Amino acid sequence: MESRNPAFRGNAFGRQGGGYGTPPAEQLNEMYNAPSYAPPAVRPMTIDDVVVRGFLTLATLIVTAALSWVLIPASLTIPVLAVAIIAQLGVWAFITFGRKANAATVITFAALYGVMVGIVSHAYNDLYHGVVFQAVIGTALAFGAMLAVHTLRIIRVTPKFTRFVIAAGFGLMGLMLVNLLVQVFGPDSGIGIRDPSNPMAYVFSVVALLVGCFFLLLDFDSIEQGVKQGAPEKFAWYCAFGLVLSLVWIYLEMLRLLSYFSGRD
Repeated sequence: MESRNPAFRGNAFGRQGGGYGTPPAEQLNEMYNAPSYAPPAVRPMTIDDVVVRGFLTLATLIVTAALSWVLIPASLTIPVLAVAIIAQLGVWAFITFGRKANAATVITFAALYGVMVGIVSHAYNDLYHGVVFQAVIGTALAFGAMLAVHTLRIIRVTPKFTRFVIAAGFGLMGLMLVNLLVQVFGPDSGIGIRDPSNPMAYVFSVVALLVGCFFLLLDFDSIEQGVKQGAPEKFAWYCAFGLVLSLVWIYLEMLRLLSYFSGRD
């Protein structure tokens, strides 16, 4: 019976013609020049790796969101929110531009992101009771729908489609930044993209929701291509990071859009 140890199979000991003999000169030279150690093999990423890391990341976000909802008093929400946003932007930049996605950085980002999500959700729920639960259900449905769209290849992720989604995302963020600056230095309604009395706000939220769903398609495609191409196991943390970013984007836009149709309590 052949051994399971690769050192006892093949030509490891100069096996020739079914017997053992002295290795030829060329093989001896290769053995002499070979390094004394072999670098450790890198295990390729699997779908299970992404599922496990995605679950851990999302669970961390949900736990910190729940804790911030319950434990942070109303008098401290603004300063805690400001610190959480600044800190999460720093970790986001470190992961994105420093290429440092690992368990520590992604879980830290999710924890900080959860604090922000918890505070914002609590504020919305105080004004529009039940809207948070509706937004969670809507986000879950959007995730399932985009997974089905990707699986059935209803929308194919091409380089052109990828460029369009990324450009649209940057465009939306630019408009939100302009709106915030106008609100700070001008009228409270800003440029109207977040004013419920302006029809443009409804259009903007719907477009933002669609772009968030398209980002999910990009995430699914990255995961699929990573598995096919044998990306290293650590790439699963990048995938989990991207999934959480897309899901929170969809959730926050869903929260805002639903609030437009809800009466204040």
